[in-house]
Amino acid sequence: MRNPISRHPRPALRAALAACAVCLCVSASSYTRNLHQSTTQQPAAQQSRETTGQILRVPRQQAQNSAALDGIVRDSGFSNITVPVPGAILTLRSLQTSQTISSAANGEGVFRIFPIQPGHYELRVTAPDYGPFIIADLFFQPNDVVTLEISLVTMAAIEARSRLPRQPELGPALIASGTESFGTYREFRHRLDADPTYVLNPAAEVLPPVADVYNKVPDRWQLQQPEYRRYDAKGEYLYTKPRWYDPFNRNKFKGDEPIWPAKVGQQTFLNLTATSDTFFDGRRVPSPSNVSTAEPGSSGFFGRGEQAFLDQTFRVSFDLFHGDASFKPVDWRIRITPEVSLNNLKVRELGIVGPSPLSGTNRLDSHLGLQEAFVEYKIHDLSANYDFVSIRAGIQEFNADFRGFLFQDEQPGIRIFGNLHNDKIEYNVAYFDFFEKNTNSGLNTFERRSQQVAVANTYLQDFFFPGYTAEFLVAYNKDDGGLRYDDNGFLVRPSPVGNVINQNPGIGAILHGIRVGYFGWLGSGHIKRINLTHAFFQAVGEDTFNPIAGKRVTVNGQMAALEVSYDHDWIRYRLSTFYTSGDGNPRDSRARGFDSIVDLPSFAGGIFSFWNRETIRLTGSGVLLTSPGSLIPSLRADKEEGQANFVNPGIFLANAGADFDITPKVKGFANVNFLQFEHTEPLEFLLFQSPIHRAIGFDYGLGAEYRPPLTENIILTGGVSALTPGQAFRDIYTSRTLFSLFGSAKFTF
Repeated sequence: MRNPISRHPRPALRAALAACAVCLCVSASSYTRNLHQSTTQQPAAQQSRETTGQILRVPRQQAQNSAALDGIVRDSGFSNITVPVPGAILTLRSLQTSQTISSAANGEGVFRIFPIQPGHYELRVTAPDYGPFIIADLFFQPNDVVTLEISLVTMAAIEARSRLPRQPELGPALIASGTESFGTYREFRHRLDADPTYVLNPAAEVLPPVADVYNKVPDRWQLQQPEYRRYDAKGEYLYTKPRWYDPFNRNKFKGDEPIWPAKVGQQTFLNLTATSDTFFDGRRVPSPSNVSTAEPGSSGFFGRGEQAFLDQTFRVSFDLFHGDASFKPVDWRIRITPEVSLNNLKVRELGIVGPSPLSGTNRLDSHLGLQEAFVEYKIHDLSANYDFVSIRAGIQEFNADFRGFLFQDEQPGIRIFGNLHNDKIEYNVAYFDFFEKNTNSGLNTFERRSQQVAVANTYLQDFFFPGYTAEFLVAYNKDDGGLRYDDNGFLVRPSPVGNVINQNPGIGAILHGIRVGYFGWLGSGHIKRINLTHAFFQAVGEDTFNPIAGKRVTVNGQMAALEVSYDHDWIRYRLSTFYTSGDGNPRDSRARGFDSIVDLPSFAGGIFSFWNRETIRLTGSGVLLTSPGSLIPSLRADKEEGQANFVNPGIFLANAGADFDITPKVKGFANVNFLQFEHTEPLEFLLFQSPIHRAIGFDYGLGAEYRPPLTENIILTGGVSALTPGQAFRDIYTSRTLFSLFGSAKFTF
């Protein structure tokens, strides 16, 4: 039932609608008042001109003959609080012309329709799960704002009401029709020219004050937010007072306000991000005993493998961009990110921190690298829904696929990217010319490396299934290698294994180049309740002189990965498998193993997997069995400074694990892997040992992640992992269980 008209709407409704009506009300009110005053005080000649059809206008003002409708749509089932009905559709139909105007309520249930020609209208309101609501005749006058508070009734309540027995005195039930209406409303009308505080101008020729012409509304970043911290109790609040050191509450250095509006405009923002990351790792890995005069009686081949590693990094990112700082892509961006690393390695055997025993058992190192330095520019907007094409040039981070299987690094390059069809299609075309890396920190140096990578990929959302995204990828790796010793003095290019030195006098190391292309199909998302991630890569090309094969080889390798998970309450159960092909004949002219460009996979346990995180050297040679942050036993000298090697044993991995949302702030991880080589012939050839079995062993991991303030600005992570050797591992090394205990603390401003 319609309630009586009130001139004083409730404070909550008045506050919700004040922002959208203030400009219209003040400007139209000012015009009406000044026009009335001018006509009453002008000479008769001027009034006669007006009566003959000449309309007089106050300068900088315009006649407002239209009306407006605004208000809120709420749920009628709550009387003490306002529960909005977002997305409600409001349709006005003119009773004179039958023309319609439609609008939708926003996420807070607030709506506004403007302009509206004066007259009589029918208003129909519909929303999912709610009964229809109709006002048969809603009248609008010129310069009129009608504010409605509409309360809708849920379909469940309507059905429950229909099942109640009808009282006899009410007579027969009404026949349902298309005009049946459910719900109530309150109506508030405001005359735009009804401003009791208005003061008449002293004379017609005097312009009205600026405040009477228009009401200046501040920019969105200066709108004051309500204070939610009303009580002394601890907790997290939606709005708090801004502080310069608080990155989450109205901070100019976090892109909430223009950085320098007087000089660079109202749409230029600065986002300053500072990160401190402390990482500690205590581990036991296979280590040779080497020769030492300190223990002349020692005869064991494997020494004490305990190591301790501490790395402290500081990263600062300066992101200056121009745009709307919301859903719309930025017009241009300049980002610079330096990073400094201070790291220390403590071991118990000689010949590990450096090739000379004089290097000792402790290494302290530091390095400053430039990880990002690029300029981005939006070339063109392709549609009204923010489809665009942009270009980015400079040192930038790039990840070629969902899980980092092929290429993830920060390198100088040029990238063209954008989207199509309302962001259902995303694409990248990129070219990178690599820098050398610092050995102990992994950060960039300014020394150019003779390696180029080209990548093109596209992402297709809702591919066959809603929620499933497919990726198709093409990449090319051209690595000319050259001669390279790392910062600790070890030879990394070419790999110090097999045929490295040409026996002809004066020729020295045999350099070689990699020319390999990759073709991939990947997917990530969900099919109904099942979460799915998969990847497949085919690598083809050549290595001009593989040191293990001792000749030029053609490359034909494959990689496949599959993860299936299921969410049940607060636990996600995971099953996954990972496979790379291996080379069963290391001395022929075909390389059948698979190797990546620079991988950093988040798969099969990620950092909570011993095999994935730790470095395991192939003792008796100068190469690694596994590189840190890789699942592939590629037999490289180093993942970042070495060259890809496709004559390797390959691997098969089967994984089972679970992720636990213990509390909103604490997550737990459990993981177990079974690993085995695909082919052991490359290992037998390098180690002069036969037979070597296939079973590597079982890899176990447990970990936890804690976010104290429920944001990503403080993350504490810790875990423990172990590798129980299988027969292959016992053939190569020993039967001792390898372990790792690590922790990290990351703070971000």
